[in-house]
Amino acid sequence: MKGDVVGAYEAKTHLAELLDRVEQGETVRITRRGKLIAELGPPKTPEERPRPKFGSAKGLILYMAPDFDAPLEEFREYME
Repeated sequence: MKGDVVGAYEAKTHLAELLDRVEQGETVRITRRGKLIAELGPPKTPEERPRPKFGSAKGLILYMAPDFDAPLEEFREYME
């Protein structure tokens, strides 16, 4: 295992060693047939995680049925 890029088969056979490297703070990239498929790295602290941006989903709901919150027929007997 050289560098910080390893193949999927090599990652599978040397997972414990890769986890030791990650524990030391390294980030290991895993490829399959030359294409990057995953990254192993130490967990991010709450300060490093991206925060949701207020209003970022605006416009994603294009239609909402007028009765979207009406009780379902299947549950009518439980609601009575």
